[in-house]
Amino acid sequence: MTAGLPRTAPAVAAVRAAQEATSDRQSATILAMTVQQRLVRPQDLLAEWQRVQRSPRAAFLTAVIRDICDGAHSLGELDFAALCRDRGLPAPSRQTLREGPNGHYYLDVYWEDLDLHVEVDGCHHQLGMAMVSDAFRQNEIALNQDITLRIPVLGLRTQPEKFLDQVARGLEEAGARRVGSPG
Repeated sequence: MTAGLPRTAPAVAAVRAAQEATSDRQSATILAMTVQQRLVRPQDLLAEWQRVQRSPRAAFLTAVIRDICDGAHSLGELDFAALCRDRGLPAPSRQTLREGPNGHYYLDVYWEDLDLHVEVDGCHHQLGMAMVSDAFRQNEIALNQDITLRIPVLGLRTQPEKFLDQVARGLEEAGARRVGSPG
């Protein structure tokens, strides 16, 4: 940009900040929050990253940006995506838009063919009216015959295997229901 104070485009700033961050977690947080807060579109982040020729974090940032472009918009969702890959679980859709009686909402993780949905809940889900909104959304999903598994970020970080066991079991049971259902 040529006029006024020196500045750079948000996607450029995000990629630069991610490369200069003091840790991989800080780097991932910077990238996720710029997309989550709609400061940068995922495709702009990817385009800017593809312009970078060398980076000490190249492999890590490539994986994080791929997950962000696939719809992971928080550090917890990025962690969940990596854990699912490590476990060999099938790739889900992310940030799937659904319509409800009070408007639309997004599902963090969704396996459409199995009607299985996972919400990765950060601490903000416990604040104010967020719990009420989450309950209405989960009830609407249940009334449509979908299964919702809730994973608090604290649980994902402290007991990931137990929660991934539940996700794997949910996928198996949902697959069995599909095979056994008529039509």
